[in-house]
Amino acid sequence: MSHSILVYEHGGPEVLRWEEIPPQHPGRGEVLIDQKKVGLNFIDVYQRSGIYPLSLPSSIGMEGVGVVNTIGENVENVKVGDRVGYVMGPPGSYAESRLYPAERLIKLPDYISDSQAAAILLKGLTVSYLINKTFPVKKGQTVLFHAAAGG
Repeated sequence: MSHSILVYEHGGPEVLRWEEIPPQHPGRGEVLIDQKKVGLNFIDVYQRSGIYPLSLPSSIGMEGVGVVNTIGENVENVKVGDRVGYVMGPPGSYAESRLYPAERLIKLPDYISDSQAAAILLKGLTVSYLINKTFPVKKGQTVLFHAAAGG
């Protein structure tokens, strides 16, 4: 059996419940990941509190790192035992294991630790989006990061 942190009502940290969940089996295009590390982000707080409402009950968490345990039908980009990371929906990284769409997984190189990958995926994508799409930074320009802790 596996465990997950579930939310049955919106609110503060007191609404988080560590519960046993039924066995999960990957469907078409999905994998079952044994989680090693997960990222903690303000979007998780917003979802838990209801600022970004989720259908309840729900698990939360938008990024994680783990090892592929089982693959579903038509999964060709990863295999059992691959070390992978992921970022963004569907929520559910606050768990010992979870199902995730295989096409959205990132194979992780050995030189990036589980902790590093789990801590940087969402933040890294945010920075990439901001400096490449929102305001393309050019050579010679200065970038000031403030509120680096998020929120």
